[in-house]
Amino acid sequence: MSEITLERPLEGVALLRLNRPEQLNALNMSLRELLAHHISALSADAATRCIVITGNEKAFAAGADIGELARRTVLDADFDRSRAAWHAIEICPKPIIAAVNGFALGGGFELALHCDIIVAGEGAAIGQPEIRLGLMPGAGGTQRFVRAAGKFASMRWLLTGDRMSANEALRLGLVSEVVPDQEVVAHALKLAAKIAELAPLAVRAIKEAVLLGPDASLQTALTLERKAFQLLFASEDRSEGAQAFVERRKPQFKGK
Repeated sequence: MSEITLERPLEGVALLRLNRPEQLNALNMSLRELLAHHISALSADAATRCIVITGNEKAFAAGADIGELARRTVLDADFDRSRAAWHAIEICPKPIIAAVNGFALGGGFELALHCDIIVAGEGAAIGQPEIRLGLMPGAGGTQRFVRAAGKFASMRWLLTGDRMSANEALRLGLVSEVVPDQEVVAHALKLAAKIAELAPLAVRAIKEAVLLGPDASLQTALTLERKAFQLLFASEDRSEGAQAFVERRKPQFKGK
Protein backbone atom coordinates (compact mmCIF):
# COMPACT_ATOMS: atom_id res chain seq x y z
CA MET A 1 0.00 0.00 0.00
CA SER A 2 1.39 3.39 -1.02
CA GLU A 3 2.32 5.82 1.75
CA ILE A 4 0.57 8.55 -0.24
CA THR A 5 -2.54 8.28 -2.39
CA LEU A 6 -3.37 10.71 -5.20
CA GLU A 7 -7.01 11.49 -5.96
CA ARG A 8 -8.65 13.80 -8.49
CA PRO A 9 -11.91 14.69 -6.74
CA LEU A 10 -12.66 17.86 -8.73
CA GLU A 11 -11.59 19.44 -11.98
CA GLY A 12 -8.24 21.15 -11.56
CA VAL A 13 -7.80 19.83 -8.00
CA ALA A 14 -5.39 17.15 -6.79
CA LEU A 15 -5.83 15.58 -3.34
CA LEU A 16 -2.80 13.94 -1.68
CA ARG A 17 -3.53 11.75 1.35
CA LEU A 18 -0.73 10.76 3.71
CA ASN A 19 -1.27 7.06 4.29
CA ARG A 20 0.65 5.67 7.28
CA PRO A 21 -2.33 5.33 9.64
CA GLU A 22 -0.65 2.98 12.13
CA GLN A 23 2.18 5.49 12.56
CA LEU A 24 -0.21 8.49 12.67
CA ASN A 25 1.29 9.57 9.34
CA ALA A 26 4.73 10.15 10.85
CA LEU A 27 7.00 11.60 8.18
CA ASN A 28 9.64 9.00 7.45
CA MET A 29 12.09 9.62 4.61
CA SER A 30 10.28 7.48 2.06
CA LEU A 31 7.00 9.35 2.66
CA ARG A 32 8.69 12.73 2.38
CA GLU A 33 10.43 11.80 -0.85
CA LEU A 34 7.22 10.36 -2.29
CA LEU A 35 5.38 13.56 -1.34
CA ALA A 36 8.11 15.60 -3.03
CA HIS A 37 7.76 13.44 -6.15
CA HIS A 38 4.01 14.01 -6.28
CA ILE A 39 4.34 17.76 -5.69
CA SER A 40 6.97 18.10 -8.43
CA ALA A 41 4.80 16.17 -10.88
CA LEU A 42 1.70 18.21 -10.03
CA SER A 43 3.70 21.43 -10.33
CA ALA A 44 4.40 20.53 -13.96
CA ASP A 45 0.88 19.28 -14.70
CA ALA A 46 -1.14 21.93 -16.55
CA ALA A 47 -4.42 20.23 -15.58
CA THR A 48 -3.70 20.72 -11.87
CA ARG A 49 -4.43 24.20 -10.56
CA CYS A 50 -4.61 23.60 -6.80
CA ILE A 51 -3.33 20.89 -4.45
CA VAL A 52 -4.80 19.69 -1.15
CA ILE A 53 -2.75 17.68 1.33
CA THR A 54 -4.45 15.78 4.15
CA GLY A 55 -4.05 12.80 6.44
CA ASN A 56 -6.90 11.04 8.22
CA GLU A 57 -9.28 11.79 11.07
CA LYS A 58 -6.67 10.95 13.72
CA ALA A 59 -3.65 12.69 12.31
CA PHE A 60 -2.56 15.05 9.60
CA ALA A 61 0.97 14.04 10.53
CA ALA A 62 2.14 13.37 14.08
CA GLY A 63 5.69 14.50 13.37
CA ALA A 64 8.91 13.06 12.03
CA ASP A 65 9.61 9.34 12.33
CA ILE A 66 11.39 9.26 15.70
CA GLY A 67 12.95 5.87 14.97
CA GLU A 68 14.71 7.30 11.94
CA LEU A 69 15.83 10.40 13.83
CA ALA A 70 17.24 8.27 16.64
CA ARG A 71 19.56 6.52 14.17
CA ARG A 72 20.71 9.70 12.42
CA THR A 73 24.23 11.02 12.93
CA VAL A 74 25.47 14.56 12.46
CA LEU A 75 26.88 13.88 8.97
CA ASP A 76 24.08 11.57 7.86
CA ALA A 77 23.13 11.83 4.16
CA ASP A 78 19.47 11.94 5.19
CA PHE A 79 19.87 15.61 6.10
CA ASP A 80 20.48 16.47 2.44
CA ARG A 81 17.71 14.11 1.28
CA SER A 82 15.32 15.73 3.72
CA ARG A 83 16.18 19.26 2.60
CA ALA A 84 15.66 18.28 -1.04
CA ALA A 85 12.25 16.81 -0.23
CA TRP A 86 11.10 19.95 1.60
CA HIS A 87 12.46 22.15 -1.19
CA ALA A 88 10.11 20.56 -3.72
CA ILE A 89 7.18 21.86 -1.67
CA GLU A 90 8.76 25.28 -1.13
CA ILE A 91 9.14 25.93 -4.85
CA CYS A 92 5.73 24.60 -5.95
CA PRO A 93 4.17 27.45 -7.96
CA LYS A 94 0.61 26.26 -7.37
CA PRO A 95 -1.45 26.90 -4.23
CA ILE A 96 -1.30 24.12 -1.65
CA ILE A 97 -3.99 23.74 1.00
CA ALA A 98 -3.39 21.71 4.17
CA ALA A 99 -6.54 20.00 5.48
CA VAL A 100 -5.65 19.27 9.10
CA ASN A 101 -7.42 16.84 11.40
CA GLY A 102 -6.05 15.38 14.61
CA PHE A 103 -2.34 15.65 15.32
CA ALA A 104 -0.21 18.16 13.42
CA LEU A 105 2.97 18.07 15.46
CA GLY A 106 6.64 18.73 14.78
CA GLY A 107 7.41 17.94 11.17
CA GLY A 108 3.69 17.45 10.60
CA PHE A 109 2.96 21.04 11.49
CA GLU A 110 6.01 22.16 9.51
CA LEU A 111 4.44 20.42 6.51
CA ALA A 112 1.26 22.43 7.08
CA LEU A 113 3.33 25.62 7.41
CA HIS A 114 4.84 24.91 3.98
CA CYS A 115 1.34 25.19 2.52
CA ASP A 116 -0.44 28.38 1.49
CA ILE A 117 -3.76 27.86 3.28
CA ILE A 118 -4.40 25.76 6.39
CA VAL A 119 -7.91 24.51 7.15
CA ALA A 120 -7.96 22.95 10.62
CA GLY A 121 -10.58 20.87 12.34
CA GLU A 122 -11.86 22.01 15.73
CA GLY A 123 -10.24 19.00 17.40
CA ALA A 124 -6.79 19.44 15.83
CA ALA A 125 -3.77 19.35 18.15
CA ILE A 126 -0.98 21.58 16.86
CA GLY A 127 2.54 22.16 18.09
CA GLN A 128 6.31 21.93 17.78
CA PRO A 129 7.37 19.51 20.56
CA GLU A 130 10.96 18.98 19.35
CA ILE A 131 12.38 20.68 22.47
CA ARG A 132 11.13 17.71 24.51
CA LEU A 133 13.46 15.43 22.55
CA GLY A 134 16.44 17.70 23.04
CA LEU A 135 16.01 19.04 19.51
CA MET A 136 14.46 22.00 17.71
CA PRO A 137 12.31 22.37 14.60
CA GLY A 138 14.49 21.74 11.56
CA ALA A 139 12.18 22.17 8.57
CA GLY A 140 11.24 25.81 8.92
CA GLY A 141 9.24 25.56 12.14
CA THR A 142 11.01 28.41 13.91
CA GLN A 143 11.08 30.72 10.90
CA ARG A 144 7.60 30.18 9.50
CA PHE A 145 6.09 30.20 13.00
CA VAL A 146 7.63 33.55 13.91
CA ARG A 147 6.66 35.11 10.57
CA ALA A 148 3.04 34.14 11.17
CA ALA A 149 2.68 34.68 14.91
CA GLY A 150 5.49 37.04 15.95
CA LYS A 151 8.40 36.61 18.37
CA PHE A 152 6.65 36.44 21.72
CA ALA A 153 3.92 34.01 20.76
CA SER A 154 6.48 31.85 18.92
CA MET A 155 8.85 31.70 21.87
CA ARG A 156 6.04 30.70 24.23
CA TRP A 157 5.14 27.63 22.15
CA LEU A 158 8.53 26.66 20.71
CA LEU A 159 10.36 26.77 24.05
CA THR A 160 7.77 24.70 25.90
CA GLY A 161 6.74 22.23 23.21
CA ASP A 162 3.14 22.59 24.38
CA ARG A 163 0.27 21.67 22.09
CA MET A 164 -2.26 24.28 21.10
CA SER A 165 -5.84 23.96 19.97
CA ALA A 166 -6.99 24.85 16.48
CA ASN A 167 -8.76 27.93 17.83
CA GLU A 168 -5.57 29.11 19.56
CA ALA A 169 -3.67 28.59 16.31
CA LEU A 170 -6.32 30.63 14.51
CA ARG A 171 -5.99 33.43 17.07
CA LEU A 172 -2.23 33.50 16.47
CA GLY A 173 -2.58 33.53 12.69
CA LEU A 174 -1.11 30.04 12.26
CA VAL A 175 -4.12 28.61 10.44
CA SER A 176 -6.53 30.15 7.94
CA GLU A 177 -9.84 28.72 9.13
CA VAL A 178 -11.26 26.35 11.75
CA VAL A 179 -14.22 24.17 10.80
CA PRO A 180 -15.95 21.13 12.31
CA ASP A 181 -13.71 18.07 12.11
CA GLN A 182 -15.96 16.21 9.72
CA GLU A 183 -15.97 19.15 7.28
CA VAL A 184 -12.22 19.75 6.98
CA VAL A 185 -11.47 17.95 3.73
CA ALA A 186 -14.74 19.00 2.08
CA HIS A 187 -14.10 22.64 2.98
CA ALA A 188 -10.50 22.48 1.74
CA LEU A 189 -11.70 20.96 -1.54
CA LYS A 190 -14.32 23.70 -1.86
CA LEU A 191 -11.61 26.35 -1.52
CA ALA A 192 -9.38 24.47 -3.95
CA ALA A 193 -12.16 24.26 -6.52
CA LYS A 194 -12.80 28.00 -6.21
CA ILE A 195 -9.10 28.74 -6.77
CA ALA A 196 -8.91 26.26 -9.66
CA GLU A 197 -11.60 28.21 -11.54
CA LEU A 198 -9.60 31.44 -11.37
CA ALA A 199 -6.81 32.66 -13.64
CA PRO A 200 -3.75 30.42 -13.09
CA LEU A 201 -1.21 33.08 -14.05
CA ALA A 202 -2.69 35.56 -11.59
CA VAL A 203 -2.85 32.90 -8.88
CA ARG A 204 0.81 32.09 -9.44
CA ALA A 205 1.81 35.76 -9.41
CA ILE A 206 -0.05 36.39 -6.16
CA LYS A 207 1.59 33.40 -4.47
CA GLU A 208 5.03 34.52 -5.62
CA ALA A 209 4.53 38.09 -4.42
CA VAL A 210 3.16 37.04 -1.03
CA LEU A 211 5.99 34.56 -0.40
CA LEU A 212 8.88 36.69 -1.63
CA GLY A 213 7.71 40.13 -0.53
CA PRO A 214 8.16 39.86 3.26
CA ASP A 215 11.88 39.06 2.92
CA ALA A 216 12.50 42.18 0.83
CA SER A 217 12.32 45.86 1.64
CA LEU A 218 8.89 47.41 1.19
CA GLN A 219 9.98 49.27 -1.94
CA THR A 220 11.51 46.14 -3.47
CA ALA A 221 8.38 44.15 -2.65
CA LEU A 222 6.13 46.82 -4.13
CA THR A 223 8.23 46.82 -7.29
CA LEU A 224 7.85 43.05 -7.52
CA GLU A 225 4.10 43.45 -7.17
CA ARG A 226 3.88 46.22 -9.79
CA LYS A 227 5.95 44.27 -12.31
CA ALA A 228 3.86 41.13 -11.85
CA PHE A 229 0.65 43.17 -12.10
CA GLN A 230 1.82 44.81 -15.32
CA LEU A 231 2.91 41.51 -16.91
CA LEU A 232 -0.55 40.03 -16.39
CA PHE A 233 -1.88 42.58 -18.90
CA ALA A 234 -0.14 40.54 -21.61
CA SER A 235 -2.17 37.42 -20.74
CA GLU A 236 -5.21 36.08 -22.58
CA ASP A 237 -6.81 35.45 -19.19
CA ARG A 238 -6.77 39.17 -18.38
CA SER A 239 -8.63 39.89 -21.61
CA GLU A 240 -11.05 37.04 -20.95
CA GLY A 241 -11.73 38.28 -17.42
CA ALA A 242 -12.53 41.81 -18.62
CA GLN A 243 -14.67 40.56 -21.52
CA ALA A 244 -16.61 38.17 -19.29
CA PHE A 245 -17.28 41.00 -16.84
CA VAL A 246 -18.65 43.20 -19.61
CA GLU A 247 -20.77 40.37 -20.99
CA ARG A 248 -21.94 39.38 -17.50
CA ARG A 249 -20.85 35.76 -17.83
CA LYS A 250 -18.49 33.42 -16.03
CA PRO A 251 -14.92 33.71 -17.37
CA GLN A 252 -13.15 30.68 -18.82
CA PHE A 253 -9.52 31.02 -17.76
CA LYS A 254 -6.94 28.93 -19.64
CA GLY A 255 -3.69 29.94 -17.99
CA LYS A 256 -2.47 31.77 -21.07
